[in-house]
Amino acid sequence: MTFIIHAPNVHQGGGRALLVPLLDAVNGLPCIAILDARLSLQTALPSSTVVMRVPPTLVGRLVGEWRLSRLAMTGDVVLCFGNLPPLFGNAGCVQVFLQNRFLFGKRDLTVFGWRTRLRLQLERFWLGYRLKNTMRVFVQTPTMARELAMDSGIQARVLPFLPVASFSKSGRTPRRFDFIYVASGEPHKNHRNLVEAWKILAMEGLYPTLSLTLDHEEDRCLVSWIELQVRSNHLQIENVGPGSREDVDQLYRESGALIYPSTLESFGLPLLEAAAMKLPILAAELDYVRDVSVPVQTFDPGSPVSIARAVKRHLGMGEPSLLPMSPAAFLQVVRVMDQ
Repeated sequence: MTFIIHAPNVHQGGGRALLVPLLDAVNGLPCIAILDARLSLQTALPSSTVVMRVPPTLVGRLVGEWRLSRLAMTGDVVLCFGNLPPLFGNAGCVQVFLQNRFLFGKRDLTVFGWRTRLRLQLERFWLGYRLKNTMRVFVQTPTMARELAMDSGIQARVLPFLPVASFSKSGRTPRRFDFIYVASGEPHKNHRNLVEAWKILAMEGLYPTLSLTLDHEEDRCLVSWIELQVRSNHLQIENVGPGSREDVDQLYRESGALIYPSTLESFGLPLLEAAAMKLPILAAELDYVRDVSVPVQTFDPGSPVSIARAVKRHLGMGEPSLLPMSPAAFLQVVRVMDQ
């Protein structure tokens, strides 16, 4: 039996964070890994793993799918780690690890640029056309399993896993940031509302520090906008870039809390990482958050005001509730204003 990991479209973000340790864990098993040419590996893979690279082009992807159809034999296990089942049939036992919630259900794709929107529409068609009841499907949270069952009738098994890591507060360095947000720059990550919340706090004379992990090249439009808001409003926001796994772990140790305003996640890996590091979590009041964590404060991710209020509550700076006046007092004010 050969274990085939088919991941021709995984090279960054949470997908990469899970794929790399999975490849390391295959040690000793006969394995073929069909990988994105852009995926960087910091350490050599076990000698038992044969690696095939796929260029990030339409032709390259089709060739990768064709290779898979030829490689998988009866008795082999094929793990499709890039959300999509094989485009062509094969003789192996196919298992699909579904990580992208934009590929099924009712989703607003207009928030993406036309290239990403077109890719997602094609992948949604691909998933709907090729995903079969005979395939084993794995997802990472109960919320995702429920949505998939409602949308397609397919029953997925909830089977999350995490990289083996020594998340510990031992050796903690002095605090550098009040908050950290570990996320790439896709629209659903909701950076703009987070920055708008920081602007609201600044108008109230509050300047908590915040670190972001945006890529200066891939997210350059968003990064430029954030830099403008920082300069215009004197915000204490620093984009440190994506960094290595070790860099991100160090950022956790230097931060007081994780803030997580994302509107849609299949897993929310930073939530688990922060919980393992014993960091307080402020997050959107959404099902995916409660699937994997217990936040100390929650908020409406669509409201910068709600985000700002959650930050203030966490910092011990709650605002007084609105006290309604009596009808008589209201009329008195109106009469005085009228005069």
